[in-house]
Amino acid sequence: MTPSSPLSRRRFLAASALAGSSVPVLGGTAAAGRPPRPSGDPLPALRAAARPLRSTEPAGPLDDLRPLGRAVGGALVVGLGEATHGSHEFFAMKHRVFRYLVEHRGFRTFALEDAWSTGLLIDDYVLHGKGDPRTIMKEELRGKTPWETREFLDLFRWMRAHNLRSPRKVRFMGDDMNVPTLGKELTGKVIGYVRGRRPALVPEFERLYARLLSLADSDALLALPLERRREIDRLTTRAYDLLATLRPAPGAGREAFEWALQHARSIVQTTRLHSFDYTTPEGARAGMLFRDGAMAENVRWWRLRTGHKILLSAHNGHVGYVPDDPGSYPKTQGAFLREHFGARYTNIGFTFYQGSFQARTDDGPDLKRITVGPPEPGGNEATLDRAGPARYFLDMRTAPAPARAWLAQKRPTRNIGTGWPEEPYDIALGPAYDNLIHLHSVEAAVLL
Repeated sequence: MTPSSPLSRRRFLAASALAGSSVPVLGGTAAAGRPPRPSGDPLPALRAAARPLRSTEPAGPLDDLRPLGRAVGGALVVGLGEATHGSHEFFAMKHRVFRYLVEHRGFRTFALEDAWSTGLLIDDYVLHGKGDPRTIMKEELRGKTPWETREFLDLFRWMRAHNLRSPRKVRFMGDDMNVPTLGKELTGKVIGYVRGRRPALVPEFERLYARLLSLADSDALLALPLERRREIDRLTTRAYDLLATLRPAPGAGREAFEWALQHARSIVQTTRLHSFDYTTPEGARAGMLFRDGAMAENVRWWRLRTGHKILLSAHNGHVGYVPDDPGSYPKTQGAFLREHFGARYTNIGFTFYQGSFQARTDDGPDLKRITVGPPEPGGNEATLDRAGPARYFLDMRTAPAPARAWLAQKRPTRNIGTGWPEEPYDIALGPAYDNLIHLHSVEAAVLL
């Protein structure tokens, strides 16, 4: 995201210095009770548990993903992270894992840390062939998100090709707030529903949405004084509340209403995210808490409406159970989802040893290729890289006790967002994730 966007991870890490309250440990190690005490060299145990991966590329045989499939088990939602917001191997591996879960585990939705409104357009393409995915990405993302890449374009085209040959259609959703476009087209969907249900209310909805519609994008909204942003949020909330009074009885018309209400909810989520005071640590922290909770709410809604099993693609810092920086991120999307789904939400984190990624620096708003060498000794990645082949999958819940003991301890770990530089965080991998994919080397994603 742009440095001025409320979704810029680096901005809020810099803004907030509060010490957060502890978040309950929900990962696999915690589920087994108190982790074993570290004893000796963890490498033999890690090597015994590591399952080699043939490739990160989506094409070709998928039999090496069977251990991942067993680890997923009966999960309804699988969070799949990334240790940077711009590496080819992370994005390509998500495509590969989704293909496996679709073909072998009955999954049908790919959810991305992207705008709800953008997700609707991509979903129209993968379901019905409407529009051109490259054009949609250019017009919706505008160079302001990490997803405008060849890797995601390839994923969308694969989803469309799958739907042309299979009766079990796959779908796409964006579970995030509507940045950068503000999702203004959603107001048309809401007003269109009202026009068919209660035409006399259309002028009131147009009035309530007028100020939002006058803005160019999310940067323009964030540039307004705080009280004006909060007034816009109050207006969109009134529109949502008014729409909720039109709820029909169960039966005919209920599905259309639920979708219209979700569109109105997404509009409120977007204006609410911009209504926090990001000049204060307290405001930034509250904004990030709201964002992760709202993203989880959208995933729950999609699961309820479609009945689909969902692969959720987001940063490690969202899909995990424990925040890497509790002072800035008090509770993660993964923790919210675990509370709702229990063990039927599981997650997979990523680590890497060295390589490249796309990120922004203080030199300007454009993404640029950043390269990092091996991590400092003593961090998680240094040991993980010695434990297996160049690519491997690790179910941390079932690893031998010495491995679980080592994974339960905090160590410096790279978890890089859209901004650079970003220092490593002290992360205990076992409590944060159920499973892990480690890669020796990554390359920067290919920008469109």
